[in-house]
Amino acid sequence: MAETSPQSVWAIIPARGGSKSIPGKNLQKVSGKALIARAIQACRSAKRVMRVIVSTDDRLIASAAKAEGAEVVDRPCDISGDEASSEQALLHALEILESAGRALPEVIVFVQCTSPFVAGSDVDGVVAALLADGADCALSVTTHHGFLWRKSPDGGMTGVNHDPAQRLRRQDREVEFLETGAVYAMRTAGFRSARHRFFGKIATYKVPRWRAIEIDEPDDLAAARLLSSEPNG
Repeated sequence: MAETSPQSVWAIIPARGGSKSIPGKNLQKVSGKALIARAIQACRSAKRVMRVIVSTDDRLIASAAKAEGAEVVDRPCDISGDEASSEQALLHALEILESAGRALPEVIVFVQCTSPFVAGSDVDGVVAALLADGADCALSVTTHHGFLWRKSPDGGMTGVNHDPAQRLRRQDREVEFLETGAVYAMRTAGFRSARHRFFGKIATYKVPRWRAIEIDEPDDLAAARLLSSEPNG
């Protein structure tokens, strides 16, 4: 039996300014709209989300976030580098908001700017999956049918999710799911205790593969722009 909706759900979007692979990545545009703006608009269109918070160390991202109606938490330099985790940004944002007298929500949704096609329905769907399954956390996934390979100790190649000598048809293989990297939902208390996005019982919400593009490298950005029919951003 599905749970009733939590009293409050907040979306938190970590968006640091630095990026080695794509300079100013979170301000890059897809279909004429910055990635940070696309993420905020998806969260604001979600029916379950009551407030949207952006954690950033960058003044231009902060300005863009405020223009889209998001609240901004200033992210310290010591958790803004390449080695800093998203969890650190989420925990810091919660600490700052709590110290300001805010009653923290029952559920937080972690949304990444690097997924340009995330939709408000995806945000709602991940939260709904968490509640329906009585889970502690949930994430967006898509089905995956690829044959994965990796280097073997002898310098050759070995199959990861298949036996190369016995290639099963797709319909005969167990269904696998690929983490999209777009949306995660967590019960706030459990997340603050575990200090990681995955803990306890994990639920999933499936999204179409075309919405699962994640921008890490310039080729990813080019693909997203092509898919959006706006090759020049």
